[in-house]
Amino acid sequence: MKIKVREEKYENVLALKPEKRLKPKKPSRFIRWLLKTASAAELKKTNFSYTEERTELLAKNEPCVFLMNHSSFIDLKIAATVLYPRPFNIVCTSDGFVGKNRFMRSLGCIPTNKFVSDPLLVKDILYSLRKLKSSVLIYPEASYSFDGTATPLPDSVGKLVKMANVPLVMIKTEGAFIHDPLYNGLRPRNTDVSASIKVLWTKEELEKVSVDEIKQKLIEEFSFDNFKSQFERGVSITESFRADGLNRVLYKCASCGAEGKTFGKGITVECSACGKKYTLTESGKLRAEDGETRFEFVSDWYNWERECVKKEILDGVYKLDVKVRICVLKGTKCLYSVGEGRLRHDENGFVLTGLDGKLEYRQSPESSYSLYADYFWYEIGDMICIGEGGIMYYCFPFDCGDVVAKTRLAAEEMYILKRQGLIK
Repeated sequence: MKIKVREEKYENVLALKPEKRLKPKKPSRFIRWLLKTASAAELKKTNFSYTEERTELLAKNEPCVFLMNHSSFIDLKIAATVLYPRPFNIVCTSDGFVGKNRFMRSLGCIPTNKFVSDPLLVKDILYSLRKLKSSVLIYPEASYSFDGTATPLPDSVGKLVKMANVPLVMIKTEGAFIHDPLYNGLRPRNTDVSASIKVLWTKEELEKVSVDEIKQKLIEEFSFDNFKSQFERGVSITESFRADGLNRVLYKCASCGAEGKTFGKGITVECSACGKKYTLTESGKLRAEDGETRFEFVSDWYNWERECVKKEILDGVYKLDVKVRICVLKGTKCLYSVGEGRLRHDENGFVLTGLDGKLEYRQSPESSYSLYADYFWYEIGDMICIGEGGIMYYCFPFDCGDVVAKTRLAAEEMYILKRQGLIK
C-alpha cells in the first residue's frame, strides 16, 4: 500500500486552509458486503475461523463498541468478516484518508491523529452510536505491535466506554501477527489465523462497574505474546525470510550492547560489532549459534531494550539526534514532502528543526503516552511522527541505523517517569 506524496514548499503547506471536519457516515449494506467479500480471499488462505462468547446477549441491531488488538493489515479484513452484516464505523488514522477521503468515509471510517488529543473524536464516536445507530470499531493500542506483545492503552479508554453506554465487545486475534509482522516488510507468511469475539459487558452490566475496573479488565484482555504463543501452540513458520528486518526490533545487541549494528536477514540476526548470531527458529524461538542464548524470545529481548532505555533516561544520558526527511500532513489531499532537517529527543521531549530555519517544532514528553512510529510506512521508510491536531510531521531517519523502536520505547518510558515525578 502506498500514499500520495507531493513535493511542496513548507510555507505553502502552512498556508493551506484547514479542511472541514465532516460527521461520520453509516456504511451501506452494499459497502459492508463488498468489504467482507474483498477480504475473503486472504482469510481463506489463512484457514480463518472464529469463536463467540456471550454474543447471544447482543440484540441484532444493537450498537456496540468493539475493541480489537492491532497486529497486522489483516485486522480490518477479520473485523469486516466477523461483524457482518452489523453496521460499524472504524476509528482510523488520518493519513489513511490521503487521496481517498470519499472512499474512506463511505467505509464508515472516522479520522483521528494517533497519540494526539482529539476531543472531536469522542463526539464522532457518540454520534455514530447514538444518531447513526452504528457500532464503532476501535483499535485502542493505536499502533501495530513491534514485538508481538500489547502496546500501551490510553488512560481515557475506560472513560470512553462508560460514556458510550453500549455493550463492550472484545475481538482478539490469534496468528495475525506471525502471519504478517510489521518488521518483516509486508510479506505475509503461510499460517492459520483465528479470532475470538467476547462480550465483556452488556449495557446493563457496564452500569455496575467503575472506570478503573474497566481499565484493569482491558489490560488483562490486551495481554498476549505472539512469539511465545506460536511456540506453545506448535506453529511452524518455515519461510526463509522470517528474520528479515528483525533488526528493527532487536536494534541493541544482547551480547555486546552495540546499537544499530544488528542485521536481520533470512532466518538469522547478527551483530556486526561482535559477530554474535541468532537464528529465529521455525517455532518462534531464538537460538544463538554459539549455544549461549541470552533471550529465547523476541519479546524478552525487546523488554530488556526497554529497561536499558529507561536506565538511560534516569541516568540523564538518553539522546536521539538524527537527520530526517520531513513530510507534512495537513488535510487529506496528499502528504507533502518539504525537505530535510534534524530530529532530537531527550528528557525535554522532541525538537524538529530544518528547512533553512523555517521549521522549529517542540513537543513535550507529557504530550502523549506513546509515539506513532512505524516500519516501511506506506513503502516509504521507517518513520517517527510527531505533531498536533492541525499538522503532523512524518520524519524518516537516515544515515543513523535503526532508531525507531528505541525512540518509541523512550517516549513511553519518559511519559511514565514524568508522571511519577522521577525525572524533571
